[in-house]
Amino acid sequence: MGHVDAVALKAIAFDFDIREICCTFGERISQRYTMNIIEAMRERRSVRSYNGEAVAAPIAKELLEFAGKVYNPFGGQFTVRIKRFDLKNGFKPSTYGMIRGAEDFFMVGAADDEASSLSTGFCFEQVVLKAWQLGLGTCWIAATFKGTDFETAEPWPAGERLKIISPVGTTAKKGLIEKISRVVARSDHRKPFSELFFEGGSDKSLSEDSRFGEALAMLRLAPSSTNSQPWRALVDGDKVHFYYVPKSALSILDCGIGLCHFYETERFYDRSGDFYKEENASATNHNWKYLISYAAG
Repeated sequence: MGHVDAVALKAIAFDFDIREICCTFGERISQRYTMNIIEAMRERRSVRSYNGEAVAAPIAKELLEFAGKVYNPFGGQFTVRIKRFDLKNGFKPSTYGMIRGAEDFFMVGAADDEASSLSTGFCFEQVVLKAWQLGLGTCWIAATFKGTDFETAEPWPAGERLKIISPVGTTAKKGLIEKISRVVARSDHRKPFSELFFEGGSDKSLSEDSRFGEALAMLRLAPSSTNSQPWRALVDGDKVHFYYVPKSALSILDCGIGLCHFYETERFYDRSGDFYKEENASATNHNWKYLISYAAG
């Protein structure tokens, strides 16, 4: 099960200046209390350039406490921390573009099983969206951390290893390099709704006006590694069966991010339902692998 450990709480016990909070976050107060989750999912983007200011301790504490209470229907094992790093020269993981100006980073450790991968994506995306609602940028990074300061941080609970990091902080104005990185990664491009979601079989596209149309439309907007968009869905009455097309070792984690968007939309519109495993699920497309199902309440 995901948790925030004592290491994470100690990591934010640094001094802060109340004036900094007012200056940094004061202009975001209206955004913080009025931006709903749908707006956050629509507006949130990956941020690679930050203004060099540390996250104020009360805000970091709020994020970690939120991380410890997120909804997790999939089980698994993962841990979320926030840690400060001195990266004066930035950090350049492969394929992600240079990360500049960030002082604070989320670090996510997880086990290697399917449930842990799915829950890591599902639960940490809730934290990412919460950060955006608080006026803070983030950027999912799954890379090789060997030889970096991230690898030499405190050990993880038994069975876990560092899987994800994300800078977190106040965004700076997008520079040319960041704009180029987004174009190269095709970060703003999404496959059409009709190519992702189906009913009856993989040869009949789902109408966007269906019972699950709004939730699936928000799933479609979710971020994924190299914008791979591995998720597929097959609607059968009041059920949705979720599949994925394997793109990389991160495809299940990516699906967890997408399912977070789906679930948050259902909850926003006061629609009940539960995730479950269909015993005799079979893919109607040979490229699809079954993942999980959802039954409307």
